[in-house]
Amino acid sequence: MNNLFLKCTLFGLALLAGQNTEAQNADKNKDELSVYRVTAQKVHDLVHTKLDVSFDYGKRYLYGKEWLTLKPHFYETDSLTLDAKGMDFKEIAITEGNKKTPLKYTYDNEQLFIALNRKYKSTEKFTIYISYTAKPDELKAKGGTAITDAKGLYFINPDGKDDKPIQIWTQGETESSSAWFPTIDKPNQKTTSEIAMTVDAKYVTLSNGKLASQKVNSNGTRTDTWKMELPHSPYLFMMAVGDFKISKDNYNGKEVSYYLEPKYAPYAKQIFGKTPDMMNFYSKMLGVEYPWTKYAQIVARDYVSGAMENTSATLHGEYVQKTARELLDDNQESTIAHELFHQWFGDYVTAESWSNLTMNESFATFGEVLWHGHDAGQDAEDRSRYEKLQNYLRSQKNGDSPILARFHYKNADDMFDNISYSKGSIILYAMKNQMGDEAFFKGLNHYLTTNAYKSGEPHQLRLSMEEVTGKDWLPYFDQWYYNAGSPILDVTYKYANGKIIITISQSQDSSVQTFTLPLKVDFYVNGTKIRKDLLINKRQQSFSFDLPSKPEFIDLDPDKILVGEVKVDKKTVADYLFQYKNAPSYYNRIEAIKFASKDRSQESQLILLEGLKDQQEDLRVLSIKAIDLNEKQTKDQVLKTLLDIAKNDKKTIARANAIVKLASTEDASYKSLMEESIKEQSYNVIAAGLAGLTKYAPAEADKALASLDDDTKKHVTPLMKRFNSQK
Repeated sequence: MNNLFLKCTLFGLALLAGQNTEAQNADKNKDELSVYRVTAQKVHDLVHTKLDVSFDYGKRYLYGKEWLTLKPHFYETDSLTLDAKGMDFKEIAITEGNKKTPLKYTYDNEQLFIALNRKYKSTEKFTIYISYTAKPDELKAKGGTAITDAKGLYFINPDGKDDKPIQIWTQGETESSSAWFPTIDKPNQKTTSEIAMTVDAKYVTLSNGKLASQKVNSNGTRTDTWKMELPHSPYLFMMAVGDFKISKDNYNGKEVSYYLEPKYAPYAKQIFGKTPDMMNFYSKMLGVEYPWTKYAQIVARDYVSGAMENTSATLHGEYVQKTARELLDDNQESTIAHELFHQWFGDYVTAESWSNLTMNESFATFGEVLWHGHDAGQDAEDRSRYEKLQNYLRSQKNGDSPILARFHYKNADDMFDNISYSKGSIILYAMKNQMGDEAFFKGLNHYLTTNAYKSGEPHQLRLSMEEVTGKDWLPYFDQWYYNAGSPILDVTYKYANGKIIITISQSQDSSVQTFTLPLKVDFYVNGTKIRKDLLINKRQQSFSFDLPSKPEFIDLDPDKILVGEVKVDKKTVADYLFQYKNAPSYYNRIEAIKFASKDRSQESQLILLEGLKDQQEDLRVLSIKAIDLNEKQTKDQVLKTLLDIAKNDKKTIARANAIVKLASTEDASYKSLMEESIKEQSYNVIAAGLAGLTKYAPAEADKALASLDDDTKKHVTPLMKRFNSQK
């Protein structure tokens, strides 16, 4: 690809070149791929969507009336195509004041083709009236891996026969909103909205925007009207109906609310209580105040995905809904942060097409990382970032992986993968590192404000970064957004005659690009850290630096921003022990513990002994599982530390694993610990105590399990099986 050519042709041809690059890579597997070419074609623009809906629980139908206001995008036209899946139509007309003129149309069960009454110019708005019935349960719609169903509108236990609440909720992403109202179901469309829902008066409703009115009807129903006065994409429309209890909070004068089943309402603040702080953090960081009139979060049963960032009204799956006891063991703070960050990246500015999903999901995943840093410190941020890197690395082979901005795929759902989420998030973090925080966040602000209430793609982000910094960021975007894969760096070190020579080979598959990587390297020499810069841009190259003596340790990429792998030749257990103690980034600590978990040497046991005291509970747990209790030199200290963790650790998962580890000794002195653990509130700790007790007195463990109440037993039983399976 000719970067200079791309630069000279600016945005339009840069996009084209990016697509061509991707297409060349995609040519390799077109035989297996049902190629779908994405276009940004817009014949009409949505302007306003007004809906008046009611529900038939017995038939699982929605009865709808719609007033859809549009205008031609540029060229005048006398026809209109709408997405509308599996519907019956009673009336389609154009409205002018109080007058309705019937229109001719054809329908293929997926799209509605309407002949307008005349030609309309781009300066003219017109309003279509549609009376229809949506029948989602009769729709033959296929979901994917990330979003497992695509019928748009869901009736949960509508007959009231099951042991679960009666609910209605919607899921629009990717293009399923058109299963419950006719629209142009593309992410680059934006429309204001008004949704009136007539429901049984005992139920609560939620939708986008503000609750403008509630009207009590004579037949035992109520009509709630929700208005969204700022434009948003059709896939972000939402409705929810059911027996929810609302807990209210606030941020900067705006209502923040949590909709939960009544049983869980007392725990609303424990589940969602950090939301206002998240809103404040993101608003200040981005320089864009939370843009919508309110923010609601609702938990639904039988949800078909993890969570959904509907504009101003996020819908969560039921796994977010927990009691105080469950929250002792786990919460869904990452998901809550992720969906909130979407209110800027995804809702305020929306990915132009599913090919550009990175502009939604990479950013929301990146937002999770930043929140953890704000809330719990840099080490927590680095832990979150490391987890994203590992997620990505599991999705590549020899450095080969799909392109981030992909223009060929079998199904839009294919874009919801570890490339769009995890890889994209750490690409953003690496950009932040290279650019500097001040410039990076100013660039994000420019992107958001320039494209507010519109759609965006990576090249628009690039142009914003270039506007702010004055630097050419096309090589970075070309490498990471429009070319595939990631680097694998094989590294060797040699010290002689006052010089350190670093040889680095890019060993990723030969079909994967050669990367340009500005990295740093730290040399630890005589108790001093010396930092140097590297520019890696060849398949193999060497770098030489003068050093006063042989370094005790060399840390390539100390900031750990590489979106890829580093493999150091002849790295010893002493190196890992040094890096854990003296270069203790989260990355270095977990890599040392992982190495020690496989190595049986005395020095490795020292690494694991340090790991038992690590500030991150996941590293304590790794160390607990791996440490050798038969190592005589460390056994007494290990057992003392494990007992302290089992009794006092703030994280129940660490306590539980320490309990199970102590039980593995079958030392009778720990039996009382097992018995006391069963009396705890934490399900993790109870399960560990029961699993441990089976080592001493299986019959007592069975009796103790049988004595638990049904709810506790339901939570504890699968955890027991997991702990019993640990070696």
